[in-house]
Amino acid sequence: MPSDARPVRIAVDIGGTFTDLQILDARQGRVVAWKTPTTPADPSEGLLTGVREAAERFGFALSDVGLLMHGTTIATNAVLERRLARGVLLTTAGFEDVLEITRHVRRDIYGLAPDPFPCLIERDMRFGVPERMRADGSVEIPLGDLAPVLARLRAAAPEAVAIGLLHAYANPAHERALRAAVEAALPGVPVCLSSDISPEIREYERLSTTVLNALLMPVVRRYLERLEARLGEGGFAPRVFLVQSNGGMCSLRSAAEQPARLLLSGPSGGALAAERLSRRLARPNLVAVDMGGTSFDVSVVQGHRIGLVTQGEVDRLPVRLPMVEMRTIGAGGGSIAAVDAAGRLTVGPRSAGARPGPVCYGRGGTEPTVTDANAVLGRLDPDFFLGGAMALDLAAARAAMQAWIGEKLALSVEEAAEGVLRVTNAQLAAAVRLSLFEKGLDPRDFALLSFGGAGGLHATEVAEELGIAEVIFPREPGTLSAYGILFSDLVQDIARSRLLRAEAANQAEIEALLAALRAEGEARLAADGVPKAQRAIEIAADLRYHGQAFELLVPWPEAPDLDALRARFHAAHRARFSYAAEGEPVEIVTLRASAIGRLEKPEEAAPAAPERPAAPAARRVWQGGEAREWPVWRREALRPADAIEGPAIVEEAFATHVIARGWRAALDPEGALVARRIA
Repeated sequence: MPSDARPVRIAVDIGGTFTDLQILDARQGRVVAWKTPTTPADPSEGLLTGVREAAERFGFALSDVGLLMHGTTIATNAVLERRLARGVLLTTAGFEDVLEITRHVRRDIYGLAPDPFPCLIERDMRFGVPERMRADGSVEIPLGDLAPVLARLRAAAPEAVAIGLLHAYANPAHERALRAAVEAALPGVPVCLSSDISPEIREYERLSTTVLNALLMPVVRRYLERLEARLGEGGFAPRVFLVQSNGGMCSLRSAAEQPARLLLSGPSGGALAAERLSRRLARPNLVAVDMGGTSFDVSVVQGHRIGLVTQGEVDRLPVRLPMVEMRTIGAGGGSIAAVDAAGRLTVGPRSAGARPGPVCYGRGGTEPTVTDANAVLGRLDPDFFLGGAMALDLAAARAAMQAWIGEKLALSVEEAAEGVLRVTNAQLAAAVRLSLFEKGLDPRDFALLSFGGAGGLHATEVAEELGIAEVIFPREPGTLSAYGILFSDLVQDIARSRLLRAEAANQAEIEALLAALRAEGEARLAADGVPKAQRAIEIAADLRYHGQAFELLVPWPEAPDLDALRARFHAAHRARFSYAAEGEPVEIVTLRASAIGRLEKPEEAAPAAPERPAAPAARRVWQGGEAREWPVWRREALRPADAIEGPAIVEEAFATHVIARGWRAALDPEGALVARRIA
């Protein structure tokens, strides 16, 4: 895309508790971080507040900002909290119940009355349309009289309309004609076609994705309108891009039309940062763990590459869109600790969020959280939280820990807090273990990359439990997701489902489909103003053995060489499932193109050496039933020659790191703090 003469680029990650910023000023090559509380009622308010605070703190003008790159949890939170538009689903007559039937899969195999899968549109708001396409795209029943359907639609007065017709991925003609009729009947009401958002086989997943996207359109549009209304104030008029679940950026126009692509917007930035750091730190295999205020996100970097999947889910709702492969659990600094009816100590998934937040924040929180437990035990400095910008109320945290946990379990305040951390660390380790074991990977072959505002307080203890011998705390770990966003590219994903054997007889048809995908990718990048020299089209395919009911995503070789493609699939199948049936025919299910618009990547300046050597202070920290003096180091004063022996604490403005007993930490040449197990 055309470069902007304005020198400042800002990446923003709006989380459940804090809004994180990374600012790159091309005049000095300097990358700095800032953090401000999230404003849940209107996240754009917190975003603009953070930008203004950063401008004042780091000495740039709002008019200097040429690019704003924005990760957001708007879409995710709207789904989780069911703050969605009132919608109608139009589908092929006779298929109105696919959305509710779902898949015949029991997650709780021993439950006599398992919770039903969620269904976002009730039965009386799902209307059948007289039409039918065959799987090959030919018409079996032409589109019939739409007057009765449109009359019901007007009477329902929906805020959004989802259209998902049978086999529309093979031929979208009926969906497009139906959209034209709906837009004429209900002008101004957002309409989403399955053939636009997810033109792939599998009716339930396609309908679920289409419905999610339609119901999110009014929600995200309202947010984008508020954001755009704030732009221009004080000369702040950057070009704005939003982060998608696949880790790439998209324009505001694309985000408004396809908001379902934003469902992993914020967390994907952390995975991108991990991939970038794996190369800079020469660590090809990393487990990246992002522990913020509300969640703990795990992504795996293998061979310097993050994993992508073609389908995920949010709150048990399938989303058939490419996204960074990630496991998320409700265990963050704001996760609430409680004692259940059976007398069991639990942590999460409920979170105190940004408002009221943990008890020690002094904003009205009453239930103890993981952050409160760390504060009670002395792991957090109440006078240096957020670099001194927020004082912590230790007395309130102790009182809440005693009332909610200690008294119910007959424990002292410190014993209760230690119990909260043990439960939390066990949950974090289980999430990492599952992320690796399901791929047949050994934790001992990986280093743990810890980031997020709360991650450093737990990382070495979690690594100890997993048998991981190295933990890396990158520079500015409290805002690392924003750092990953800062160096992202524009990405648009295009998919076409076609069931074809990967054989020479189908070579011509396959090449024609690839050419069509590339042409569409080029057209989309051109519409976003990306110069030809900065465009790239990457091709991949969903492949399976004939008769399988699942696929593997395989990158396409440079040339459309089917022999090489099959070889890659056999190797991927063997790596994932420990065997490959090389004599079986391989089937292409879906062809995919990622249209990439390369953004300029300004060089970062090397971190400045501290003016004076580090001189550790000391603080009393409770562990194992007693309080001891632990050395406390300031990270900005560390030099590569400093060796930190655990137990110890390393503090910086937006993160605190615990170096456990039996571990030693030191800076590496890139400025990362690397802890290694020595005992």
